[in-house]
Amino acid sequence: MTEKSLENIDNCQEWLEAVKPQEGQFRQAVCEVVPDIWPAYAERRDWREAKILERMIEPDRVVSFRVTWKDDDGRPQINRAHRVQFNNVLGPYKGGLRFTDGLTIDTLKFLGFEQTFKNALTHLPIGGAKGGSDFNPKGRSDSEVMAFCQAMMAELHRHIGPNRDVPAGDIGVGEREIGYLFGQYRRLVNEFTGTLTGKGQVFGGSALRTEATGYGLVYFVENMLNARDKELDGLTVCISGAGNVALYAAQMAMQRGMKVLSVSDSGGTAYFADGMTQDQWDEVQELKVEKRGHLSDFDSGQVKYLDGTKPWQIACDVALPCATQNEMSKDDAQSLVQNGVTLIAEGANMPLEPDAISLIRDKGILFGPAKAANAGGVAVSGLEQTQNAERRNWSRDRVNEELTQLMREIHDRCRDAAPEENGVINYQAGANRAAFQRIAEAMYMNGYV
Repeated sequence: MTEKSLENIDNCQEWLEAVKPQEGQFRQAVCEVVPDIWPAYAERRDWREAKILERMIEPDRVVSFRVTWKDDDGRPQINRAHRVQFNNVLGPYKGGLRFTDGLTIDTLKFLGFEQTFKNALTHLPIGGAKGGSDFNPKGRSDSEVMAFCQAMMAELHRHIGPNRDVPAGDIGVGEREIGYLFGQYRRLVNEFTGTLTGKGQVFGGSALRTEATGYGLVYFVENMLNARDKELDGLTVCISGAGNVALYAAQMAMQRGMKVLSVSDSGGTAYFADGMTQDQWDEVQELKVEKRGHLSDFDSGQVKYLDGTKPWQIACDVALPCATQNEMSKDDAQSLVQNGVTLIAEGANMPLEPDAISLIRDKGILFGPAKAANAGGVAVSGLEQTQNAERRNWSRDRVNEELTQLMREIHDRCRDAAPEENGVINYQAGANRAAFQRIAEAMYMNGYV
């Protein structure tokens, strides 16, 4: 195809392979959305003539740069960093930074595209972006992490700002990294503005930011069940991952009366046959977050460590994949279905492979897509921006009330836009349609920009 045109739903994959041949994850994210929004798009001749969809899947810009810094031995180190500013039609770009080995622009484009839809669902005035570097903070000293963050911000500060682009934390970027990044930003621009979120509370951060994605995930699941006159109390849940999203989802699940059966890391799964206790949660949190250790080192006679195994072989009512993209295969989903799972909701970004999603939808399993279910993190980041603009810090209770309400509203928007399939609400289609409608209308009203 010589012209960049998407004429119908049947040529979506063909067209994307022609124009994005090296971007498999990005193509996967786009092709997950297009079938759901196509009926509405096909009815709007004005949108099609303006090529709203073709423009929507092309980021506004991709900024790439070299980061040179010195390690503790005085040796120069070189990393690559990127910022994909995907779409700012609804507000300043907003999305996390991740520091991890092998980070590619393909990954960042898929994340930026998903972030744009996720942020649209919140109805907060924020656009979508994503960024990061192939720098891995694991095994690095504090002084080395600081040196890298300061060197990265020496370039990144030119492209961000409270009304331009507001990065946050993500994989490998926690409160420590955000603190070093923000300190250097403040030094370079000589201003104290809410240009990064996820800051420490002592210098402008919001209460509940660390917990927000995990807590919000459980709130969304609770709304999904309440829509069917069911409750969380007494249900069993398997969770993958052992970072902030997984751990705080586990914590809130326990507070809501659920029995948490697992957390996991790259080495295997910790299986809590009798359900995780708060003391065990504290031990895992210390091991994984503070000591950056491995679950195989978790020392508890009441916990079985399943080496090299995902949690999806364990029978449960609810599954919450909170580790990384494409972590759940069709076979994993089949195991969950055979063991009686009734609901799967994504805590990570795009953790289910397309075949896994198709399977659980065919089997009538409730499915909460990431762009809705894990929106709690960006929701509280948006609330942090509001607090920074007001020069105020809200209480933990107020932030939690706002988060609870935002997750309920996101759920209701998805439900109201969703079709039913065999008596089951298709939240994936609802999320895609509700977000697309808002972004597309704004893009059309803004003209050809």
